[in-house]
Amino acid sequence: MPEGHTIHRLAQDYAARFSGTAPRVTSPQGKFSDAAALLDGSELTRTEAHGKHLFLGFRDGEWVHVHLGLFGRVAFGAAPAPPPADTVRLRLANAASYVDLRGPALCALITDDEKAAVHDRLGPDPLRADADPAAAYARVRRSRTTIAALLMDQKVIAGVGNVYRAEVLFRHGVDPYRAGRDVAPAEWDALWSDLVALMRDGVRDNRIDTVRPEHTPEGMGRAPRVDDHGGEVYVYRRATLPCHVCGAEIRTAELAARNLFWCPTCQRP
Repeated sequence: MPEGHTIHRLAQDYAARFSGTAPRVTSPQGKFSDAAALLDGSELTRTEAHGKHLFLGFRDGEWVHVHLGLFGRVAFGAAPAPPPADTVRLRLANAASYVDLRGPALCALITDDEKAAVHDRLGPDPLRADADPAAAYARVRRSRTTIAALLMDQKVIAGVGNVYRAEVLFRHGVDPYRAGRDVAPAEWDALWSDLVALMRDGVRDNRIDTVRPEHTPEGMGRAPRVDDHGGEVYVYRRATLPCHVCGAEIRTAELAARNLFWCPTCQRP
């Protein structure tokens, strides 16, 4: 599932191509046809992201709410748009560009009040200007749940997925099995600040890179990582490989139905 930086990047990309224009709005697949007909020819006025939720604003109080889920994909292209595939849930097209949305877990037309309800149930997003890290820590410090699980709980902090979870805990030497209530305020501040910086880099570069300069392929004289997810990382999907810092074997285990990755030496209990 895409992590929060991808959704914020999509919000920027939609805005760059369609804000201030009145695109054709269609649903070749048919599942969004009624809403698409209502929006067709309306101006796209704003785009927004919160965690893994994307919002496209049309007129006053009308939002397309998108959650990509596991299988959703977005593809941009230059005009003229080719004939759409019948798997396209939502297409926007103007004189310069088109964009196709396929396979989202959610694509719905909602009101301002419904949008506000989505925000209310989500935790603070490190990429949003209105994020309050103290609100997230208030939930963390009361919990006996592991910090690894809490970082993936979208009600606690929105937008962090498996990659950022594993990497930020490694970067700060935090045992993923430590209870939230045992994370000190200074540790939380450091984790949050690092997530803000890493995720901003992710939006800019459209990929996740978490290794410090001395641990890059160039810095270590090693081969670049080869992985479908791309990016240079410390522990994510590196089980059984040596840690870039200490050389210990990276471990993996299942936690809350997701694969957890960590270094048992750098992240001692």
